[in-house]
Amino acid sequence: MTTMRVGIYERAWMWAAGVLIVLFLAMLGYAAVAQGLRPPSHIETIDPRAVFDDPRFANPGVTAGPDGRVIVTSLAMTFAFQPAEIRVPANRPVSFGLTSSDVQHGFQIVGTNANTMVIPGYVSEFTTVFKRAGEYLIVCNEYCGVGHHLMSSKLIVEAAP
Repeated sequence: MTTMRVGIYERAWMWAAGVLIVLFLAMLGYAAVAQGLRPPSHIETIDPRAVFDDPRFANPGVTAGPDGRVIVTSLAMTFAFQPAEIRVPANRPVSFGLTSSDVQHGFQIVGTNANTMVIPGYVSEFTTVFKRAGEYLIVCNEYCGVGHHLMSSKLIVEAAP
């Protein structure tokens, strides 16, 4: 019977890797349990069966906020975004509020850093500023079914007058 010898350096690297894994799991557990961290976009909830009757999403589209912000309310549903076309001004804060009435979707404005998951039962929110006028493609970047590849919309950023 032969015994396998593990060199000192190999043993040191194995211990270092084990310590890093334990440290990572401890930090993850602390953040999840002790601090109660939740994704920031999942603060506001909504009943996905009553999305169309909810006053926040009864008329999806673009409105002006009291502070000058532009507010976009949008619904993601089976292979479509509502509204299909969104018009916003350039160089102004635009706040998006999104929800889904059926399954998990993605909302990505191609060519920008605007990207969020749209999950039934939650309202996803983010704010961004579009510096350049033009047309942007909005796509679903979370697989949502057989027609997923057809799920898109258009964002038109208009130049200031």
